[in-house]
Amino acid sequence: MPELPEVETVCRGLNALTLGQEIRGGEVLLQRTLAYPFSVAEFWQGLEGTAIAYWDRRGKYLSARLSPGGWLGVHLRMSGQLFYLNQDTPVHKHTRIRLFLGDNQELRFVDTRTFGKMWWVPPTEVPEKIIPGLLKLGPEPFSPEFSVEYIKEKIQKSKRKMKNLLLAQEFVAGIGNIYADEVLFKSGINPEAIASDLTEKQIDLLHKAIREVLQTAIDFGGTTFSDFLNVMGVNGNYGGVAWVYGRTGQPCRVCATPITRIKLGGRSSHFCPQCQSNVQLL
Repeated sequence: MPELPEVETVCRGLNALTLGQEIRGGEVLLQRTLAYPFSVAEFWQGLEGTAIAYWDRRGKYLSARLSPGGWLGVHLRMSGQLFYLNQDTPVHKHTRIRLFLGDNQELRFVDTRTFGKMWWVPPTEVPEKIIPGLLKLGPEPFSPEFSVEYIKEKIQKSKRKMKNLLLAQEFVAGIGNIYADEVLFKSGINPEAIASDLTEKQIDLLHKAIREVLQTAIDFGGTTFSDFLNVMGVNGNYGGVAWVYGRTGQPCRVCATPITRIKLGGRSSHFCPQCQSNVQLL
């Protein structure tokens, strides 16, 4: 699933390519991709003639502010991709929605596993009312609200394992399986460590690691381990510098101990048994 760095990469690409462009129509090729409204006619009635003012990201959600009003919301989910293409480009069999823009260009939503969603939010509403997942999100990792003090408050009584806590979008928005593993390695915390057992030093390291790992991944354009591509169809390059994710059996980049993979909460977790021992940092 695309995580914060991948969605941020897509957001920046969309802002570079689509601002000011009028939505002139399009095609809905899979109706269940529409989360709201459910009618294809209402969807186009709301979008046609509006222009894209800017794109924003909240957690793993994208939203385009439309002019003169309204929003277009997108959640890529497991395998969704947005491509900025010429309308003459052959239509891939997994294309779900096409938005026709000016100069014979289009924004194409391709989604192999069909879990992705798109919303049109009327000018009379706010995105959080139409896209309920936005209400459940915790603070953004780079925001002032996501502070060391915030982490301390949230984990002081939590008996959740640290890997599971990082995946909880209500704790912090945007982190998924890849970057949770990377963050825990950078902070020296075992994925099975109990949140409330963290020391103050570990909390400081965790806060720093979250921001450093996500920023590095953004700088590399995200991660392509399966099928993530940016809006121009280019792979993300973070996978080549990953510390632990996808490196099972390979030597740790710090201590040369083989990277271990375990199942935790139904997800694969990668870590270094040496660098991420359960010994607390005092």
